[in-house]
Amino acid sequence: MRPLFFAFAFALPLSLAAQGMTHAPGMSHDHGAAAQPAAGTAVAPTAATQTGQAAFAAIAEIVRILEADPTTEWSKVDLEALRQHLIDMDDLTLRAQVTMRPVTGGATFTVTGAGRVRDAIRRMAKEHGSMMRGGGLTWVTQEIAEGVTVTVTSTTPGDAKSVARIRGLGFIGLMTVGEHHTRHHLGVARGTMMRHDH
Repeated sequence: MRPLFFAFAFALPLSLAAQGMTHAPGMSHDHGAAAQPAAGTAVAPTAATQTGQAAFAAIAEIVRILEADPTTEWSKVDLEALRQHLIDMDDLTLRAQVTMRPVTGGATFTVTGAGRVRDAIRRMAKEHGSMMRGGGLTWVTQEIAEGVTVTVTSTTPGDAKSVARIRGLGFIGLMTVGEHHTRHHLGVARGTMMRHDH
């Protein structure tokens, strides 16, 4: 009886301790596994996901598409043309000077720069304007000595909301409107579109 009593007495605290434990979501039943982090605890990444600055990442994305497509005609691929187009985008976005003047139904934007920036402004504004047909907007580009003027108006100028949208987006916001940018990038890289052909 005495050995049985001692065995029971030894086992009882272990049993009570086990009963006192509660199961939390995410807990592992494998006692050899590492403990799961508590909710809200930051987990260190195990692999890098960023491929570099924005232009480099845009080119890397196109390269992944080309590599995954068995129909890619590598003899026509021109990633340098895409790089030059992204330089234009960078110059327009970061180095152009823009002023806005409200006009009936929208706004006129004067976009200027010197040298390479001026050339990028002219290319980008004209190209984008050619893709802005429809969508409730009219887009008129005119060259000036240091760049362009772009007049964007609503096709329903009496609609205050559409006019406010033009002015609120401003020149750079309007430059992002439309779904053609990524298609153009892929077309330039494949060699099926000219750099300045939207």
